[in-house]
Amino acid sequence: MSHEFEIDSNVSNESLRPPDFPWFGIDVGGTLVKLVYFEPLDLSKEEEFKEGDILRTIRHYLVGNTAYGDTGVRDVDLEIKSIRIGDRLGNLHFIRFPTNQMENFIDLCVKRKFYQLCFQVYATGGGAFKFESVVTENLNLHWVKCDELDMLIEGVEFLNKINNQNECYYFNIEAKKTLDKSPSNSINFDSVLSSSCTSESLSSSVSSSASGTSTDSDYTTCPLTKCNFIKQSYAFKNTYPYILVNIGSGVSVLLVKSENEYKRVSGSSIGGGTFLGLCCLLTGCNTYEEAIDLATKGDSTKVDKLVRDIYGGDYSKFSLPGDIVASSFGNMNVKERREQATREDLARATLQTILNNVGLIARDCAKNYKCERVMFVGTFLRLNGLSKHLLAYATNYWSKGTIKALFLEHEGYFGAIGCLKNFVNRTEMDEENV
Repeated sequence: MSHEFEIDSNVSNESLRPPDFPWFGIDVGGTLVKLVYFEPLDLSKEEEFKEGDILRTIRHYLVGNTAYGDTGVRDVDLEIKSIRIGDRLGNLHFIRFPTNQMENFIDLCVKRKFYQLCFQVYATGGGAFKFESVVTENLNLHWVKCDELDMLIEGVEFLNKINNQNECYYFNIEAKKTLDKSPSNSINFDSVLSSSCTSESLSSSVSSSASGTSTDSDYTTCPLTKCNFIKQSYAFKNTYPYILVNIGSGVSVLLVKSENEYKRVSGSSIGGGTFLGLCCLLTGCNTYEEAIDLATKGDSTKVDKLVRDIYGGDYSKFSLPGDIVASSFGNMNVKERREQATREDLARATLQTILNNVGLIARDCAKNYKCERVMFVGTFLRLNGLSKHLLAYATNYWSKGTIKALFLEHEGYFGAIGCLKNFVNRTEMDEENV
């Protein structure tokens, strides 16, 4: 599918000339580096001659591979083809690798003689500062540092424009009613995370209910396997204000009133980095993908202490079903329970702990600022359909259906996209000011 969109900016395109290639945007996060590369499709013969061997090497290496070493990955499914940016036609590629490999990445650039080039790279994230001296000492380029949250917002807005109806989506959740209203059938957020929930059951979909709404009793009597998550496109317009929850190594929560007006209203140190770090300690896993795979197969109720473990059932005075978590990892102080818990159970309980924290902070911020939409973004959600379903369910359940959870296809790459957009728009101005 082609996308014929020009970059939208407050800067007139007439005052700018397209920058020389290559075009990159990079977000160096605490856990992952995200790289966006624009591959030109409309090079003239003169430009191809001017491009030279080194630029051709860059282009062929990046687009000719889907993996780079043991840890670098190009997300082929995210590629946007035939997109027009800065009046140039090309394909947009999305690449990621662990931040602890950043210096190896720089060494690779040196070995491939990228240092013989002189070009700009717009960078964001904490690593844009941390690695600045290493980059500039080894590569002959202008390293332009950009504000992390500015780039995030601009990237979200820009990709929603160029990817139109294909970027933003939500889940219609249909909870099938059952005749049995007994307490043993009660369900809540913890039940969403129970072992009865598999990736297959999460992916099942049927038509949404005619009303599009569900009552409290619908949710509290519906096992997860009878919940249907129907992915539906969401038109990203007239969405202001909304809460933006960026789940990276940590969590930042922003109130977005417009593309140019936002503020940070909350956050947490308990985020994706916490999940991976704890899973590595508790399960012996080594990668994020492995941790998520373990969590998908686990049962958190073998690790957490539930309301029923304390009260023997529901805590009806405050409408708390017995299956809700009273204490994360609360059963792990008992030797027998520790021996029964598997690696998968520990990973699942870790994921639940993280998402409980994120979901409740997001819900409270949305209520405080009277927002009906919460947009969850971040690399943590990439290849993590389980967490998306859990956040969607939790947001809907705890807000009684008044708050909609939104998600985006290019999770984690918005900071890099914001950098690319600003690189294309500001190159000429920067050259005049250097």
